[in-house]
Amino acid sequence: MKLDGALYPWRFRLVLILLALMVAAIAWRIVDLHVFDHDFLKGQGDARSMRHIPIPAHRGLITDRNGEPLAVSTPVTTLWGNPKELIGARDQWAALAKALGQDAKALTERLEQLAGREFTYLARGLTPEQGQTVLDLKIPGVYALEEFRRFYPAGEVTAHVLGFTDIDDRGREGMELAFDEWLAGVPGKRQVLKDRRGRLIRDVQVVQNAKAGKTLELSIDLRLQYLAHRELRNAITEVGAKAGTLVMLDVKTGEVLAMVNQPTYNPNNKRNLNPAAMRNRALVDVFEPGSTMKPLSMSAALETGRWKPEDRVEVAPGRLQIGRYTIRDVSRAEGGVLDLTGILIKSSNVGMSKVAFDIGGASIYSLMQRVGFGQDTGLGFPGERVGNLPNHREWRKAETATLSYGYGLSVTAVQLAHAYATLANDGRSVPLALVRQEQQPEGVQVISPSVAKSIQGMLQQVVEAPGGAFRAKVPGYHVAGKSGTARKTSVGAKGYKEKSYRSLFAGFAPTSNPRIAMAVVIDEPSNGTYFGGLISAPVFGRVMAGALRLMNVAPDNLPPPVETKTADKEALGQGERI
Repeated sequence: MKLDGALYPWRFRLVLILLALMVAAIAWRIVDLHVFDHDFLKGQGDARSMRHIPIPAHRGLITDRNGEPLAVSTPVTTLWGNPKELIGARDQWAALAKALGQDAKALTERLEQLAGREFTYLARGLTPEQGQTVLDLKIPGVYALEEFRRFYPAGEVTAHVLGFTDIDDRGREGMELAFDEWLAGVPGKRQVLKDRRGRLIRDVQVVQNAKAGKTLELSIDLRLQYLAHRELRNAITEVGAKAGTLVMLDVKTGEVLAMVNQPTYNPNNKRNLNPAAMRNRALVDVFEPGSTMKPLSMSAALETGRWKPEDRVEVAPGRLQIGRYTIRDVSRAEGGVLDLTGILIKSSNVGMSKVAFDIGGASIYSLMQRVGFGQDTGLGFPGERVGNLPNHREWRKAETATLSYGYGLSVTAVQLAHAYATLANDGRSVPLALVRQEQQPEGVQVISPSVAKSIQGMLQQVVEAPGGAFRAKVPGYHVAGKSGTARKTSVGAKGYKEKSYRSLFAGFAPTSNPRIAMAVVIDEPSNGTYFGGLISAPVFGRVMAGALRLMNVAPDNLPPPVETKTADKEALGQGERI
């Protein structure tokens, strides 16, 4: 009897041939991969072991106008773990938690939940020494990354201007956010070999070098910032105020020399941070500016040519009825008559209203718009508000009067300081800047130079005349300015809050050649006094005095030198011989 295979010998041969072909193909493929196409195997091997590790790039330096560092990047260590590997080292978790300063139970629960993953952060932002302490434990599955963390040497003094970065070193507030692309560096790449457990075998090469961020030089003068911060903080404590703001500008260049707010915060330690303290009130908070608007309304009156500084207005009996609305003066004028300078010195709402009725609300609106109210300042600061400058098709008496003495509109402290800088700069408005300017900007003439000069002299009298805001005086210098007291509106209801005020003072110095303009706003003083001339003017005077000396501005109000008689040379000689 024959086998079944013997009946069909060609089948057996066919199988042998197929097997032979398969062996030959495999052999050829082996030869091909090892001799002719060895790059394929190399590429596949590299794909499983070659890795690109990012090289962190440190963020650009932020300095003040004199090169003092305001924000620097310091190297820190970030520890990460591979839970799949850490599962095999349970007996070392307690030691790991202790080294990390974490709760052992919480760390255990987290690693157990992530047991199926290959990556989790263990701790970020450690000092290199702290990171090395953990690495020295040599726990399988614990690895380190080099990163950078932002540090702010001035702390709370510059917090509202600079803002801060998040844990990934990206800008989140202030200038850090506004100039994030400028400051952020470009990470590099390093090629390394790792085994299948992710352990580093060999550092191959640097593929791309890290590129550091660019330096940002601000217009802020750190000396003036410290001075303003100290005086504002002391004033807020002394009068029991809710908050406060101070803005200082360079009259000629429009640079912001100092910008401080209270309350503030420490950007180096954001634990238990109060969101209200993070607000840059100088640019975000809007308010009715009160009597600080009267010099601008007076400028509009002088521009029309209908009024001159010596013109007089009847203000008796200190109140003015407009329908159901009554305008009142706080200070009574002797004789019931005031000239235009007297209206500013006495801060007469009645006198200012009568002038405004004559020139019309549209004239006042036009000038206030030209100096920048109701418009963006151009600083590019995140969250900046433009305020509100109302315009009416028909200006009624009540609307005209309230606008003339600073109600019915809203401004920021920066806008208020900018308006006074424009008056100080002979009516020329220059763009504001938070970055140091290499050249003086051109500016735009928005108020007649002759009108601006007249207002400068009138505002000097407001400070220096008897009964004026004498608390704003600076020894050795002529100072010009105007106080204001504004009632606060009620949130969620119509009208104003009872016994709730903002105290304001805005001005510039020295009057002979103005260099610095400043606005001070103190919110809700609670010591029983709230007038701007009593609360904000002293802060203005102290800060302005320090700023003028720090900037080496020559005094313009020194007493004349006292002539002393020189002794006769012969008599002096005889006296010496005696």
